[in-house]
Amino acid sequence: MYEPIRTKSVHSTVARTPSDFPHRSREEELDIQLAGHLAALLAVTDELRALAPSAELDVAAERLAGQLTRLRGASPSRGVAAAASSTPRLDALHQRAHALAGRALVVAASRADTAAAILSAERMDAHAGTAVA
Repeated sequence: MYEPIRTKSVHSTVARTPSDFPHRSREEELDIQLAGHLAALLAVTDELRALAPSAELDVAAERLAGQLTRLRGASPSRGVAAAASSTPRLDALHQRAHALAGRALVVAASRADTAAAILSAERMDAHAGTAVA
């Protein structure tokens, strides 16, 4: 009734041995995710610093850069944002920073990185007053 399959399965021919393609461990994947979230949070923090400079944001940016250096093994590249102050833009940036800090907190908790989790929670708290969901 059915004709037999004459060709080999794609799944059996593509990956014959585990060394055919690179694999990353769960920890490596979590490191990459955490570094990405922290880098995005640093970029938003730098934008906020350009729009509304404060010593607290300066300290936060340096701590974020320190965590990124620890995770990536190299200091992050940072750009300078143009300073054109507008309240709606500040509110949107605070909301974005709050969301990014929350994502970083989840990943940091998953990989049991206490330092990154504490920093992320502090950044969430700092942006919670101005970030309205």
